[in-house]
Amino acid sequence: MNEIPALIRVFAYLSLLTVGGGMAAFPELKILTVEVHHWLTFPQLVHFYSVGQMAPGPNMMMIVCIGAWAAGIPGVLIAFFGPTALLAFVIGRLWTRLEKWPWRASIKRGLAPVSIGLLLAGCLTMAKGAVTGVVTVIIAAAVFAVLLRSRINPALLILGGAVIGLFAFGPR
Repeated sequence: MNEIPALIRVFAYLSLLTVGGGMAAFPELKILTVEVHHWLTFPQLVHFYSVGQMAPGPNMMMIVCIGAWAAGIPGVLIAFFGPTALLAFVIGRLWTRLEKWPWRASIKRGLAPVSIGLLLAGCLTMAKGAVTGVVTVIIAAAVFAVLLRSRINPALLILGGAVIGLFAFGPR
C-alpha cells in the first residue's frame, strides 16, 4: 500500500508524456519503474509492453500489469482509472472547447514533431532491452524491412516472430 502515492505520481506524470502514444513515454517509464522505484526489471518491463501489444485495446494496458506488480489490486485500479483517465478526460474536454481557438492548429503542428522524437526515443530505449543478440537483430530488421516494403498484416509478423522465438530461444 505504500506504493500507491508513488503510482499516482508516476502515472500522472507519464500521462503528460504520451503525446504520440504509449511508446513516447517508454524511456521515462523505464527510468521510473526500473531505475527509480525498482518495481520491475528492464526485461520485465519489455515483457509487459510486449504483452500489452498483444492484448486487445490500447497498448498502454501494460500499465495495469505494472500497477498490479507494484501494489496489487489497488495498483490495478489506479493504473486503469487513475490519473491517466482523469487527465485524458480533462484535456479532451478542454481541447474540444478550444476548437475555434486560433492557436490550436499551431500547437498541433508543434506537437507532431515532438511526438515523433518521443516515439523514436521510446523505440531505441526498448530496442536496448529487446534486441540483444544476432537472432533478435535479424528478427527486428526483417520486420522493419517487410513493413516498409509491403502491406502484409502485422499479425503474421507477430506470429512469425513467436515461432522463431520458440525454436531459437525455447528450452533445449
